[in-house]
Amino acid sequence: MPDFWNGSLEFGENAAIAGIKAQGEEHREKSMVKKLKYGFIGCGGIAFGKHLPAISKLGDVELAAFCDLVADRAEKANREYAGGRGKVFSDYRKLLDEDLDAVCVLTPNSSHAEISVRALEAGKHVLCEKPMAKNYAEARSMLEARDKSGRLLTIGYQNRYRPDSLYLKAECEAGTLGEIYFAKATALRRRAVPTWGVFLDEEKQGGGPLIDIGTHALDLTLFMMDNYEPAYAVGTAYHKLNRDRKTGNAWGDWDPKKFTVEDSAFGFIVMKNGAAIILQASWALNITDAREAVTTLCGTKAGADMPKSGSLEINGVKNNRQYTLVPALEAGGVAFYDGTLDKPQDLEARTFAQAVRGKGKLYVLPEQAAAVTRILEGIYSAAKTGKPHYFD
Repeated sequence: MPDFWNGSLEFGENAAIAGIKAQGEEHREKSMVKKLKYGFIGCGGIAFGKHLPAISKLGDVELAAFCDLVADRAEKANREYAGGRGKVFSDYRKLLDEDLDAVCVLTPNSSHAEISVRALEAGKHVLCEKPMAKNYAEARSMLEARDKSGRLLTIGYQNRYRPDSLYLKAECEAGTLGEIYFAKATALRRRAVPTWGVFLDEEKQGGGPLIDIGTHALDLTLFMMDNYEPAYAVGTAYHKLNRDRKTGNAWGDWDPKKFTVEDSAFGFIVMKNGAAIILQASWALNITDAREAVTTLCGTKAGADMPKSGSLEINGVKNNRQYTLVPALEAGGVAFYDGTLDKPQDLEARTFAQAVRGKGKLYVLPEQAAAVTRILEGIYSAAKTGKPHYFD
Protein backbone atom coordinates (compact mmCIF):
# COMPACT_ATOMS: atom_id res chain seq x y z
CA MET A 1 0.00 0.00 0.00
CA PRO A 2 1.14 3.57 -0.56
CA ASP A 3 2.95 5.37 2.23
CA PHE A 4 0.14 7.91 2.50
CA TRP A 5 -2.48 5.26 3.26
CA ASN A 6 -3.35 4.86 6.94
CA GLY A 7 -6.92 3.67 6.62
CA SER A 8 -8.37 6.74 8.33
CA LEU A 9 -11.14 8.95 7.04
CA GLU A 10 -11.62 12.64 7.63
CA PHE A 11 -14.75 14.59 6.70
CA GLY A 12 -15.83 11.81 4.33
CA GLU A 13 -12.58 11.96 2.36
CA ASN A 14 -10.10 9.11 2.40
CA ALA A 15 -6.62 9.78 3.69
CA ALA A 16 -5.33 8.37 0.41
CA ILE A 17 -6.91 11.23 -1.51
CA ALA A 18 -5.77 13.77 1.05
CA GLY A 19 -2.24 12.44 0.86
CA ILE A 20 -2.12 12.52 -2.92
CA LYS A 21 -3.54 16.05 -2.94
CA ALA A 22 -1.03 17.27 -0.37
CA GLN A 23 1.87 15.85 -2.32
CA GLY A 24 0.40 17.31 -5.49
CA GLU A 25 0.35 20.74 -3.89
CA GLU A 26 3.97 20.28 -2.89
CA HIS A 27 4.81 19.50 -6.51
CA ARG A 28 3.08 22.61 -7.74
CA GLU A 29 4.88 24.76 -5.22
CA LYS A 30 8.26 23.48 -6.35
CA SER A 31 8.05 25.05 -9.77
CA MET A 32 11.79 24.80 -10.25
CA VAL A 33 11.81 21.00 -10.01
CA LYS A 34 12.99 19.37 -13.23
CA LYS A 35 10.01 18.07 -15.15
CA LEU A 36 9.59 14.38 -15.81
CA LYS A 37 9.50 13.52 -19.51
CA TYR A 38 6.75 11.18 -20.64
CA GLY A 39 6.26 9.29 -23.88
CA PHE A 40 2.94 7.90 -25.09
CA ILE A 41 2.74 4.76 -27.20
CA GLY A 42 -0.75 4.56 -28.63
CA CYS A 43 -2.76 7.72 -29.23
CA GLY A 44 -6.26 6.32 -29.58
CA GLY A 45 -9.42 6.64 -27.52
CA ILE A 46 -7.99 5.68 -24.13
CA ALA A 47 -5.14 8.14 -24.59
CA PHE A 48 -7.41 11.08 -25.42
CA GLY A 49 -10.18 10.05 -23.06
CA LYS A 50 -8.10 9.30 -19.98
CA HIS A 51 -4.32 9.56 -19.88
CA LEU A 52 -3.47 12.68 -21.89
CA PRO A 53 -5.99 14.95 -20.10
CA ALA A 54 -5.02 13.61 -16.67
CA ILE A 55 -1.25 13.77 -17.11
CA SER A 56 -1.40 17.18 -18.76
CA LYS A 57 -2.76 18.54 -15.44
CA LEU A 58 0.47 17.64 -13.66
CA GLY A 59 2.71 20.67 -13.42
CA ASP A 60 5.87 18.60 -13.12
CA VAL A 61 5.46 16.43 -16.22
CA GLU A 62 6.36 17.25 -19.82
CA LEU A 63 4.44 15.39 -22.50
CA ALA A 64 7.44 14.94 -24.76
CA ALA A 65 6.88 12.15 -27.27
CA PHE A 66 3.95 10.51 -29.03
CA CYS A 67 3.72 7.34 -31.10
CA ASP A 68 0.93 5.74 -33.09
CA LEU A 69 0.72 3.57 -36.19
CA VAL A 70 -1.73 6.16 -37.51
CA ALA A 71 0.45 9.24 -37.89
CA ASP A 72 -2.45 11.70 -37.66
CA ARG A 73 -3.31 10.50 -34.15
CA ALA A 74 0.20 11.09 -32.85
CA GLU A 75 0.33 14.49 -34.55
CA LYS A 76 -3.00 15.43 -33.00
CA ALA A 77 -1.82 14.43 -29.52
CA ASN A 78 1.33 16.49 -30.01
CA ARG A 79 -0.63 19.54 -31.11
CA GLU A 80 -3.27 19.38 -28.40
CA TYR A 81 -1.13 18.36 -25.43
CA ALA A 82 2.39 19.53 -26.24
CA GLY A 83 1.70 22.59 -28.37
CA GLY A 84 3.50 20.89 -31.24
CA ARG A 85 6.78 20.86 -29.31
CA GLY A 86 6.94 17.11 -28.76
CA LYS A 87 8.43 14.47 -30.99
CA VAL A 88 6.22 12.20 -33.10
CA PHE A 89 6.91 8.60 -34.10
CA SER A 90 5.23 5.71 -35.89
CA ASP A 91 7.73 3.14 -34.54
CA TYR A 92 7.63 2.81 -30.77
CA ARG A 93 11.19 1.50 -30.69
CA LYS A 94 12.45 4.86 -31.92
CA LEU A 95 10.45 6.62 -29.22
CA LEU A 96 12.19 4.43 -26.63
CA ASP A 97 15.55 5.75 -27.82
CA GLU A 98 14.52 9.18 -26.54
CA ASP A 99 15.58 10.57 -23.16
CA LEU A 100 12.33 9.85 -21.32
CA ASP A 101 11.61 9.10 -17.68
CA ALA A 102 8.39 7.18 -18.23
CA VAL A 103 6.22 5.68 -20.94
CA CYS A 104 2.47 5.09 -21.08
CA VAL A 105 1.57 1.97 -23.08
CA LEU A 106 -1.91 2.57 -24.49
CA THR A 107 -2.10 0.05 -27.32
CA PRO A 108 -4.31 -2.99 -28.01
CA ASN A 109 -3.94 -5.79 -25.46
CA SER A 110 -1.88 -8.01 -27.76
CA SER A 111 1.08 -5.60 -27.65
CA HIS A 112 1.02 -4.62 -23.97
CA ALA A 113 3.66 -7.14 -22.95
CA GLU A 114 6.01 -6.67 -25.89
CA ILE A 115 6.09 -2.88 -25.64
CA SER A 116 6.20 -2.77 -21.84
CA VAL A 117 9.10 -5.21 -21.72
CA ARG A 118 11.07 -3.21 -24.30
CA ALA A 119 10.32 0.04 -22.46
CA LEU A 120 11.52 -1.39 -19.16
CA GLU A 121 14.65 -2.74 -20.82
CA ALA A 122 15.22 0.75 -22.22
CA GLY A 123 15.25 2.10 -18.67
CA LYS A 124 11.81 3.71 -18.68
CA HIS A 125 9.21 3.51 -15.94
CA VAL A 126 5.96 2.10 -17.38
CA LEU A 127 2.27 2.77 -16.86
CA CYS A 128 0.47 0.17 -18.99
CA GLU A 129 -3.25 0.38 -19.62
CA LYS A 130 -5.42 -2.51 -18.41
CA PRO A 131 -5.53 -5.43 -18.76
CA MET A 132 -1.88 -6.15 -18.02
CA ALA A 133 -1.60 -8.64 -20.89
CA LYS A 134 -3.52 -11.13 -23.01
CA ASN A 135 -2.38 -14.04 -20.88
CA TYR A 136 -0.48 -14.92 -17.73
CA ALA A 137 2.74 -15.90 -19.52
CA GLU A 138 2.95 -12.41 -21.03
CA ALA A 139 2.21 -10.85 -17.64
CA ARG A 140 5.06 -12.84 -16.08
CA SER A 141 7.43 -11.61 -18.77
CA MET A 142 6.55 -8.05 -17.76
CA LEU A 143 7.27 -8.82 -14.11
CA GLU A 144 10.62 -10.34 -15.03
CA ALA A 145 11.55 -7.27 -17.10
CA ARG A 146 10.54 -5.05 -14.18
CA ASP A 147 12.76 -7.01 -11.82
CA LYS A 148 15.77 -6.96 -14.16
CA SER A 149 15.44 -3.27 -15.02
CA GLY A 150 14.78 -1.93 -11.55
CA ARG A 151 12.17 0.39 -13.10
CA LEU A 152 8.55 0.85 -11.97
CA LEU A 153 5.64 -0.92 -13.62
CA THR A 154 1.96 -0.26 -12.89
CA ILE A 155 -1.34 -1.03 -14.61
CA GLY A 156 -4.21 1.36 -15.32
CA TYR A 157 -6.91 0.17 -12.91
CA GLN A 158 -8.20 3.68 -12.15
CA ASN A 159 -11.42 2.45 -10.52
CA ARG A 160 -9.43 1.83 -7.34
CA TYR A 161 -9.21 5.62 -6.97
CA ARG A 162 -12.96 6.26 -6.93
CA PRO A 163 -14.29 7.71 -3.64
CA ASP A 164 -16.43 4.62 -3.04
CA SER A 165 -13.48 2.32 -3.67
CA LEU A 166 -11.14 4.26 -1.40
CA TYR A 167 -13.72 4.33 1.40
CA LEU A 168 -14.44 0.61 1.08
CA LYS A 169 -10.75 -0.31 1.04
CA ALA A 170 -10.26 1.59 4.30
CA GLU A 171 -13.17 -0.32 5.85
CA CYS A 172 -11.77 -3.64 4.65
CA GLU A 173 -8.37 -2.84 6.10
CA ALA A 174 -9.95 -1.78 9.39
CA GLY A 175 -11.59 -5.20 9.65
CA THR A 176 -15.14 -3.85 9.46
CA LEU A 177 -16.26 -6.69 7.18
CA GLY A 178 -14.31 -9.42 8.95
CA GLU A 179 -13.27 -12.36 6.79
CA ILE A 180 -14.60 -11.85 3.26
CA TYR A 181 -15.56 -15.32 2.01
CA PHE A 182 -17.97 -14.54 -0.85
CA ALA A 183 -17.98 -11.79 -3.47
CA LYS A 184 -19.50 -10.81 -6.78
CA ALA A 185 -17.52 -8.88 -9.39
CA THR A 186 -19.94 -7.23 -11.82
CA ALA A 187 -19.48 -5.51 -15.16
CA LEU A 188 -22.77 -5.71 -17.06
CA ARG A 189 -23.92 -3.43 -19.84
CA ARG A 190 -27.20 -3.35 -21.71
CA ARG A 191 -26.53 -3.12 -25.45
CA ALA A 192 -23.32 -1.08 -25.14
CA VAL A 193 -20.85 -2.91 -27.35
CA PRO A 194 -17.79 -0.80 -28.31
CA THR A 195 -17.82 -0.84 -32.10
CA TRP A 196 -14.68 1.22 -32.75
CA GLY A 197 -11.01 0.27 -32.74
CA VAL A 198 -10.15 -3.40 -32.21
CA PHE A 199 -12.48 -4.22 -29.32
CA LEU A 200 -14.24 -6.93 -31.33
CA ASP A 201 -10.98 -8.55 -32.56
CA GLU A 202 -10.11 -11.60 -30.46
CA GLU A 203 -6.54 -11.84 -31.77
CA LYS A 204 -5.67 -8.26 -30.83
CA GLN A 205 -7.65 -8.09 -27.58
CA GLY A 206 -7.57 -11.61 -26.24
CA GLY A 207 -11.29 -11.58 -25.57
CA GLY A 208 -14.37 -9.41 -25.22
CA PRO A 209 -16.18 -7.98 -22.19
CA LEU A 210 -14.49 -10.38 -19.74
CA ILE A 211 -11.01 -9.04 -20.44
CA ASP A 212 -12.21 -5.50 -21.23
CA ILE A 213 -14.55 -4.51 -18.39
CA GLY A 214 -14.71 -7.68 -16.31
CA THR A 215 -11.05 -7.07 -15.53
CA HIS A 216 -11.95 -3.85 -13.64
CA ALA A 217 -14.59 -5.58 -11.53
CA LEU A 218 -12.30 -8.48 -10.71
CA ASP A 219 -9.42 -6.16 -9.84
CA LEU A 220 -11.61 -4.23 -7.41
CA THR A 221 -12.88 -7.43 -5.81
CA LEU A 222 -9.48 -9.06 -5.31
CA PHE A 223 -8.08 -5.76 -4.02
CA MET A 224 -10.79 -5.40 -1.40
CA MET A 225 -10.42 -9.02 -0.34
CA ASP A 226 -6.61 -8.77 -0.43
CA ASN A 227 -6.70 -12.26 -1.89
CA TYR A 228 -4.69 -13.14 -4.98
CA GLU A 229 -4.32 -16.91 -4.75
CA PRO A 230 -6.89 -18.78 -6.89
CA ALA A 231 -7.34 -22.55 -6.64
CA TYR A 232 -9.63 -23.22 -9.61
CA ALA A 233 -12.24 -21.61 -11.85
CA VAL A 234 -15.14 -22.65 -14.03
CA GLY A 235 -16.75 -20.44 -16.63
CA THR A 236 -18.82 -19.94 -19.74
CA ALA A 237 -18.46 -17.52 -22.64
CA TYR A 238 -21.32 -16.77 -25.00
CA HIS A 239 -21.51 -15.67 -28.62
CA LYS A 240 -25.28 -15.29 -28.59
CA LEU A 241 -25.65 -11.80 -30.06
CA ASN A 242 -22.63 -11.50 -32.36
CA ARG A 243 -24.62 -12.16 -35.53
CA ASP A 244 -27.47 -9.81 -34.68
CA ARG A 245 -28.40 -6.82 -36.84
CA LYS A 246 -30.54 -3.81 -35.90
CA THR A 247 -29.13 -4.23 -32.44
CA GLY A 248 -30.26 -1.08 -30.61
CA ASN A 249 -26.65 -0.72 -29.53
CA ALA A 250 -25.62 2.50 -27.79
CA TRP A 251 -22.74 3.04 -30.24
CA GLY A 252 -24.46 1.85 -33.39
CA ASP A 253 -24.78 -1.58 -34.94
CA TRP A 254 -21.72 -3.79 -34.93
CA ASP A 255 -20.40 -5.66 -37.96
CA PRO A 256 -21.17 -9.37 -37.37
CA LYS A 257 -18.16 -10.38 -39.48
CA LYS A 258 -15.79 -8.51 -37.16
CA PHE A 259 -17.40 -9.54 -33.86
CA THR A 260 -15.10 -12.48 -33.02
CA VAL A 261 -15.02 -12.10 -29.22
CA GLU A 262 -17.67 -13.21 -26.74
CA ASP A 263 -20.58 -10.90 -25.97
CA SER A 264 -20.92 -12.24 -22.39
CA ALA A 265 -18.87 -14.34 -20.00
CA PHE A 266 -19.43 -15.64 -16.49
CA GLY A 267 -17.05 -17.29 -14.08
CA PHE A 268 -16.96 -18.88 -10.65
CA ILE A 269 -13.61 -18.74 -8.86
CA VAL A 270 -12.63 -20.59 -5.70
CA MET A 271 -9.61 -19.19 -3.90
CA LYS A 272 -7.06 -21.27 -2.00
CA ASN A 273 -8.48 -20.12 1.34
CA GLY A 274 -11.96 -21.31 0.30
CA ALA A 275 -13.42 -17.91 -0.59
CA ALA A 276 -15.65 -17.83 -3.68
CA ILE A 277 -16.12 -15.12 -6.33
CA ILE A 278 -18.77 -14.86 -9.05
CA LEU A 279 -17.60 -12.80 -12.02
CA GLN A 280 -20.16 -11.41 -14.49
CA ALA A 281 -19.16 -9.52 -17.63
CA SER A 282 -21.21 -8.51 -20.65
CA TRP A 283 -21.39 -5.78 -23.25
CA ALA A 284 -24.94 -6.56 -24.33
CA LEU A 285 -26.95 -8.48 -21.79
CA ASN A 286 -30.72 -8.05 -21.96
CA ILE A 287 -31.12 -6.48 -18.51
CA THR A 288 -32.28 -3.18 -17.02
CA ASP A 289 -29.96 -3.28 -14.00
CA ALA A 290 -26.73 -2.49 -15.84
CA ARG A 291 -23.75 -2.01 -13.49
CA GLU A 292 -20.09 -1.77 -14.36
CA ALA A 293 -16.84 -2.03 -12.38
CA VAL A 294 -18.55 -2.75 -9.06
CA THR A 295 -18.20 -5.36 -6.35
CA THR A 296 -20.32 -7.00 -3.66
CA LEU A 297 -18.53 -8.36 -0.59
CA CYS A 298 -19.86 -10.67 2.12
CA GLY A 299 -17.83 -11.02 5.30
CA THR A 300 -18.23 -12.58 8.72
CA LYS A 301 -18.89 -9.21 10.39
CA ALA A 302 -20.53 -7.12 7.64
CA GLY A 303 -21.10 -6.81 3.92
CA ALA A 304 -20.71 -4.16 1.27
CA ASP A 305 -22.33 -3.46 -2.07
CA MET A 306 -21.78 -0.93 -4.83
CA PRO A 307 -25.27 -0.43 -6.31
CA LYS A 308 -23.52 1.40 -9.12
CA SER A 309 -20.09 2.83 -9.82
CA GLY A 310 -19.53 5.68 -7.36
CA SER A 311 -21.97 4.56 -4.66
CA LEU A 312 -21.57 2.34 -1.64
CA GLU A 313 -23.67 0.60 0.99
CA ILE A 314 -22.28 -1.24 4.01
CA ASN A 315 -24.60 -3.56 5.90
CA GLY A 316 -24.37 -5.44 9.17
CA VAL A 317 -25.86 -6.00 12.59
CA LYS A 318 -25.38 -3.68 15.56
CA ASN A 319 -27.19 -3.78 18.91
CA ASN A 320 -29.05 -6.82 17.61
CA ARG A 321 -30.51 -4.80 14.72
CA GLN A 322 -29.70 -4.85 11.05
CA TYR A 323 -28.26 -1.64 9.66
CA THR A 324 -27.26 -0.19 6.29
CA LEU A 325 -24.65 2.55 6.17
CA VAL A 326 -24.59 4.82 3.11
CA PRO A 327 -21.51 7.08 3.38
CA ALA A 328 -21.70 10.58 1.90
CA LEU A 329 -19.03 10.45 -0.79
CA GLU A 330 -19.75 13.73 -2.54
CA ALA A 331 -17.27 16.59 -2.21
CA GLY A 332 -19.70 19.24 -0.95
CA GLY A 333 -20.98 19.80 2.55
CA VAL A 334 -21.16 23.59 2.94
CA ALA A 335 -24.12 25.54 1.57
CA PHE A 336 -22.05 28.12 -0.26
CA TYR A 337 -19.23 25.83 -1.36
CA ASP A 338 -19.33 22.85 -3.69
CA GLY A 339 -15.96 21.15 -3.43
CA THR A 340 -14.65 18.86 -6.13
CA LEU A 341 -12.92 15.53 -5.84
CA ASP A 342 -10.18 14.75 -8.28
CA LYS A 343 -11.18 12.27 -10.94
CA PRO A 344 -9.84 8.72 -10.49
CA GLN A 345 -7.60 9.08 -13.54
CA ASP A 346 -6.13 12.28 -12.09
CA LEU A 347 -5.22 10.51 -8.86
CA GLU A 348 -3.80 7.62 -10.86
CA ALA A 349 -1.59 9.96 -12.91
CA ARG A 350 -0.38 11.85 -9.86
CA THR A 351 0.38 8.70 -7.88
CA PHE A 352 2.50 7.29 -10.71
CA ALA A 353 4.43 10.54 -11.12
CA GLN A 354 5.13 10.68 -7.39
CA ALA A 355 6.38 7.09 -7.44
CA VAL A 356 8.67 7.86 -10.38
CA ARG A 357 10.13 10.72 -8.34
CA GLY A 358 10.60 8.42 -5.38
CA LYS A 359 8.08 10.38 -3.30
CA GLY A 360 5.48 7.66 -2.96
CA LYS A 361 4.58 4.08 -3.76
CA LEU A 362 2.50 2.55 -6.52
CA TYR A 363 -1.15 1.93 -5.68
CA VAL A 364 -1.62 -0.77 -8.33
CA LEU A 365 1.10 -3.39 -8.06
CA PRO A 366 1.86 -5.41 -11.23
CA GLU A 367 1.80 -8.66 -9.23
CA GLN A 368 -1.84 -7.92 -8.39
CA ALA A 369 -2.66 -7.16 -12.02
CA ALA A 370 -0.93 -10.37 -13.11
CA ALA A 371 -3.20 -12.35 -10.76
CA VAL A 372 -6.24 -10.73 -12.43
CA THR A 373 -4.93 -11.78 -15.86
CA ARG A 374 -4.25 -15.29 -14.58
CA ILE A 375 -7.83 -15.73 -13.36
CA LEU A 376 -9.34 -14.30 -16.56
CA GLU A 377 -7.25 -16.74 -18.58
CA GLY A 378 -8.50 -19.56 -16.38
CA ILE A 379 -12.14 -18.64 -17.00
CA TYR A 380 -11.57 -18.47 -20.75
CA SER A 381 -9.85 -21.86 -20.59
CA ALA A 382 -12.72 -23.41 -18.63
CA ALA A 383 -15.23 -21.95 -21.09
CA LYS A 384 -13.41 -23.56 -24.03
CA THR A 385 -12.83 -26.96 -22.46
CA GLY A 386 -15.98 -27.28 -20.41
CA LYS A 387 -13.84 -28.37 -17.49
CA PRO A 388 -12.58 -26.63 -14.36
CA HIS A 389 -9.27 -24.81 -14.75
CA TYR A 390 -6.87 -25.55 -11.92
CA PHE A 391 -4.18 -22.95 -11.33
CA ASP A 392 -1.61 -25.23 -9.71
